[in-house]
Amino acid sequence: MASNKSSKKIASKKKPAAKKKAAAKKDKPAADKAAVKKAPRKYKKRKNGKKKSEHYVDGKLFYEQICEYYKTGILPDVLSISVLKIANGLSFAPNFINYSYKDEMVGDAILKMFSALKNRKFNVDATNNPFSYFTTIAFHAFINRIKKEKKHRETITKYQETVYGDMMNEDKNNSSTYTDSTSTDTQSYD
Repeated sequence: MASNKSSKKIASKKKPAAKKKAAAKKDKPAADKAAVKKAPRKYKKRKNGKKKSEHYVDGKLFYEQICEYYKTGILPDVLSISVLKIANGLSFAPNFINYSYKDEMVGDAILKMFSALKNRKFNVDATNNPFSYFTTIAFHAFINRIKKEKKHRETITKYQETVYGDMMNEDKNNSSTYTDSTSTDTQSYD
């Protein structure tokens, strides 16, 4: 019995504390509650007649054009324009936009995508998303062009360093001979 009385005392002690917290919450003024509430969020309405991007490629149409090309062997204009749009659109991605040789990157991507079309690398039966396949081809073509240009730039830098180093060594060897530009004779200082 003693244990029952002690548990009742503990339970009764907890209730008033909970009542105090609830009473404190009720006593807050309404102004504080209004300050805590956030303003309703305003959403922009989308326009139904929104113009599509100039680099937009419709995936379903692109897939149908590839299927038609594989059946007939004739490259439709819509398919070639879609390939151009993929390459040009990818060139405006943040990781490719500021390269000075962006045109070469786009050209390489177009060449790789057309060679993939010609060799029928895209498996029409396995997947129906050619946009991702050709975007990946273009992406890798861009990366390969960046690597080629970097290698070319490093080769030029090494050549310049060796040539400038040789020129500096020649100047140090010939530094004891001084030619005065106002006179025609050469003076030697030892």
